[in-house]
Amino acid sequence: MALLINDDCTNCDACREECPNEAISEGDSIYVIAPDLCTECVGAHDEPQCALVCPVDACVPDPDRKESPEELQAKYERIHG
Repeated sequence: MALLINDDCTNCDACREECPNEAISEGDSIYVIAPDLCTECVGAHDEPQCALVCPVDACVPDPDRKESPEELQAKYERIHG
């Protein structure tokens, strides 16, 4: 399941640099996560780094994008070759 950044985002920019897939970018009013690039850090880390560094817990699971750990690993491998 990809993560999303909810409206609690304070635009602090802490999450963007932590993403191993460069899935996070500035949106109109909050940061956004590209779901096609988000692997919840599977393949790179033991837990989602954006959620780990977010001071307001704005990085949360996207209920519309459920993926198994195997699917997330396969996505990571497609992204990074």
